[in-house]
Amino acid sequence: MFQLTPIVRNLLLLNVAVFAFGAFPDVNMTEMFGLRFPGSSEFAFHQIFTHMFVHANFGHIFSNMLALIVFGPALEMFWGGRRFLMFYLICGLGASACYLSVETAELYQLRTAIEAYIQNPGFMAFDGLIAEYGNVYNTALMNFVETFGNHPQSAELIAASRQVALDLYEAKANVPMVGASGAVFGILMAFGMIFPNIELMLLFPPIPIKAKYLVLFYGVYEIYSVIQSAPTDNVAHFAHLGGMLFAFILIRRWRQRGEI
Repeated sequence: MFQLTPIVRNLLLLNVAVFAFGAFPDVNMTEMFGLRFPGSSEFAFHQIFTHMFVHANFGHIFSNMLALIVFGPALEMFWGGRRFLMFYLICGLGASACYLSVETAELYQLRTAIEAYIQNPGFMAFDGLIAEYGNVYNTALMNFVETFGNHPQSAELIAASRQVALDLYEAKANVPMVGASGAVFGILMAFGMIFPNIELMLLFPPIPIKAKYLVLFYGVYEIYSVIQSAPTDNVAHFAHLGGMLFAFILIRRWRQRGEI
């Protein structure tokens, strides 16, 4: 039975309440409170904080909250509630900062590619643009590509392709990021650094593993996922790594100052 400490319990209840509220008809918590790129027309300042308490689906919230109640109480008892909450929020905000930094770089590359296409449009260039950046679009885009390919000299389709390219930028800029994963990965890193030799029992496979090796595995896996990222992968791996990075920096700083 999990021993829930006060801050962990309150974070759990808040996340579950937000998720439950999102189950009501016509309520889309992701659209309202998910974090968007600051250059997006749909960005709002509150999203920097609110995205940490919104989850995309049951599997998403279940995995994050399970990790919170498994690893969080030991850290809260070790640090105290105030420091634990500060750590949680800093890791979550740091994770989103890392995500937005990468997103800014990717959107700059996309914008540059789109501007180059608008100057020199054509089917081959358009097909290459979509192949590299079109993963956030729907099947309507694929239908347009097919039609354009069948009529590559059509002035009407060439003009339409310019607008489709611009819409591609807006579509990517408006994809929201949600979830407590950045903060949770920070908690995982902290647990591995503070209690490195505690043995944990995995579910699959059911074998014991020391906390430090579990953290190492997750870190390597996230780096691998970034390198091998597939177009259909909608997981914010840089946010996970950002949460772990900020956790590492915070704990090292607190240790140097003799605070833990």
